[in-house]
Amino acid sequence: MKRSLRTQAIDFATHMRRRWYLYLPVFAIWAFAYTRLFIDPTPRVPVLFNWTGSLPYRVAWLQHGEHPLQRGEFVIFSFAGEARTAYPGLDGQPFFKVVRGLPGDVVTVSDRTVSVNGIVVGTAKAQAFDRRPLEPIAPTVIPPGHYYVQGTGPDSFDSRYRSSGLVRAEQVLGTVVPLF
Repeated sequence: MKRSLRTQAIDFATHMRRRWYLYLPVFAIWAFAYTRLFIDPTPRVPVLFNWTGSLPYRVAWLQHGEHPLQRGEFVIFSFAGEARTAYPGLDGQPFFKVVRGLPGDVVTVSDRTVSVNGIVVGTAKAQAFDRRPLEPIAPTVIPPGHYYVQGTGPDSFDSRYRSSGLVRAEQVLGTVVPLF
């Protein structure tokens, strides 16, 4: 027996009203996610969740405060790369990466293989998931107040790419302690 759409909608609304406690957390999470995406992406709580494959950690603890960054430290920073023009949703989004290059380090590129101080740190892919071309970072000496950051996964969008670029010190929101 086939029921009308109206009947199905009424039945579903009744179900939701009776079991509101199951749906409330879902709507709260959606509201939080859309608020972060469109209004203010700055992390306000110290517990961070990594939903991407750029790092092997899913949960981390954010430590606010400024101090000189060290190679190998995990940081979270507010994205401000050139890719904001093609992907406006990236503007200001928090990125969770590892510091691989410090001011004064030499970044070189050979056949899309990126090295920092002669140590290979990764290979830049030719295109993004949406098939847009990706250019590797230009060879440079990292200027004062900038850092080369990178994820551990091959698909991480990081300083290997010109459209992401180096991270300025003022973009860094804090260091991160991976929990698991």
